[in-house]
Amino acid sequence: MSLSPGDRVAGELADSGVPVPDIVIEPDADQLARAVAEALVARLAAAQTLRGTASVVLTGGTIGIAVLERVAGLAAEPVRETVDWSAVDVWWGDERFVPADDDDRNEKAARRALLDAVGVDPARVHAMPASDSGFATPEDAAARYADELAAAAGDGGTVPRFDVLLLGMGPEGHVASIFPDSPAIDDERPVFAVRDCPKPPPTRISLGFGAIAAADEVWLVVSGEGKAEAVARAVSGADPRELPAAGVHGTRATRWLLDAAAAADLPGPGAGT
Repeated sequence: MSLSPGDRVAGELADSGVPVPDIVIEPDADQLARAVAEALVARLAAAQTLRGTASVVLTGGTIGIAVLERVAGLAAEPVRETVDWSAVDVWWGDERFVPADDDDRNEKAARRALLDAVGVDPARVHAMPASDSGFATPEDAAARYADELAAAAGDGGTVPRFDVLLLGMGPEGHVASIFPDSPAIDDERPVFAVRDCPKPPPTRISLGFGAIAAADEVWLVVSGEGKAEAVARAVSGADPRELPAAGVHGTRATRWLLDAAAAADLPGPGAGT
């Protein structure tokens, strides 16, 4: 990692009582994708060393898919850590309720970028239902995904263990399909349907804040100057109702993984340089 300014940001935020996440900045989007891919491989490999299996929650978006492409590339390189992809459970943080072959599907992009290339066990790929998969409404599809999460959790839990949950962020601060000032912010279910999203396609399925916060580690991977203001506000403790990214965290760690453009508005001497 080329620059880790978490300490300098912490110095300005500590007095406010805002919990300070780990912040890592890479020079550009390409190097960010590569660094996140390397870190993800290392984290999943470590989980498998401890338990034999690992789990990851994927996100879509340009930078999210770029990370998966880099992970696929690493599988062919002689890196220190290796992942047994047949023993990785793959989940999604949100999905567009469109037909399975629609290019808007996060699942389709993830399969093309990574999953089809690394030998993931099909039984461990937990895709959110598509609109043509037999569910009449997104609410029915969300209920089915909630059942799948609970079955994997066992012992009466609502979500299984997630080693890493990846999130992108929109320029207005949305994460998964939780948008500012939307009913999803107050929805306490682990997964639910989202209608009338301000960003197309308008009908989606999303994990809620509670399910996201159950992950061991939440990684927010953000690139581009158009998101710099939202990044700075989220890190500084904005109201999650106005900026949902400010309301997500992991049980063990929360990491903001940024390129220099997205980090440009962070507080502290030399931030964004």
